[in-house]
Amino acid sequence: MAKTSNINIRIEPETKAKAEELFSNFGISVTDAINIFLNTSIMNGGFPFEIVVPRYNRETELAIEESKDIMSGKINAKTYSSAKELFENLDAED
Repeated sequence: MAKTSNINIRIEPETKAKAEELFSNFGISVTDAINIFLNTSIMNGGFPFEIVVPRYNRETELAIEESKDIMSGKINAKTYSSAKELFENLDAED
């Protein structure tokens, strides 16, 4: 049996849960995914993907995430039957 070594990392619980869900779809654990990442990095002599600056600022990223949550039903958003109704509602908020 091969010897193993431990790596301890701190991540946000939501990130961990999303990673576990994602990798379980491939039939692997987060540990397996990390091993794949590390071995691929070693074979490539660096990151196995391109590192780039995000296209969006944090506010935009949060807005995108919120819109995804609305579309998936995680967030209930108010709806309007017409643009007139929307603008009347906006005017009433002032």
